Amino acid sequence: MAATLLLATSLTLAAPEDTPVQVDKRVSESLNLILLGDQVKTSVGDKTNQMLGKAMTLLGVPYKRGGSSSETGFDCSGFVRHIYETSVGRLLPRRADEQAKTTEKIERNDLNPGDLVFFNTMRRTFSHVGIYIGDGKFIHAPSAGKAVRVDDLRAAYWTKRFTGARRVQEPLTTDPTNP
Repeated sequence: MAATLLLATSLTLAAPEDTPVQVDKRVSESLNLILLGDQVKTSVGDKTNQMLGKAMTLLGVPYKRGGSSSETGFDCSGFVRHIYETSVGRLLPRRADEQAKTTEKIERNDLNPGDLVFFNTMRRTFSHVGIYIGDGKFIHAPSAGKAVRVDDLRAAYWTKRFTGARRVQEPLTTDPTNP
C-alpha cells in the first residue's frame, strides 16, 4: 500500500500545462492499473506474473514500425515478441500473423493473463496483437504517434476489430530439473 501511495504521489507532479482534471485522471488510471496488477499477481503463476510485470514497465515506450526494443520503440508484434523472450525465454515469430499461426486458438471467454489477443486493424485478420492482462484489458503498442499502453477489449473500436485469442504453449522439456 505504501508503494501505491508513493506512486500516486509521484504521479501528481505534473507538467505545467496539465490541468488538475488531467492529473486526477492519470492518477486514477494509474491506481486502477496497480490494483489490476495486484489482482493478476494472485491469479496467475510466477512466469506469467513476471511477464506482465515486465510488460507494465514498458508503458509509454513509443511506437516504432518494425521496432523491437525499449530503446528505439516497438510495433505490436515486436512488443509481444520482446516480452515473451525477455521475461519467460520464449521466442515467438516476428509478425502478428505468424504469432497467431504458432499459438493455440482459444475462445475469448477462456482468456487468461498472458494470452495473446489479435485484431484486424489493417484489413488483415491478424494485423495487430497485444497481451491480455486480465479484467478485459490488454497491453500493446498501438500505432504511429502513440506509445505502449493498456486498452479495454470491450471498447467499441477493439470489439469491432477483435479476430481471435491465442495461448502460447509451454515448451516441451526433457529435463525435469529445468522446467
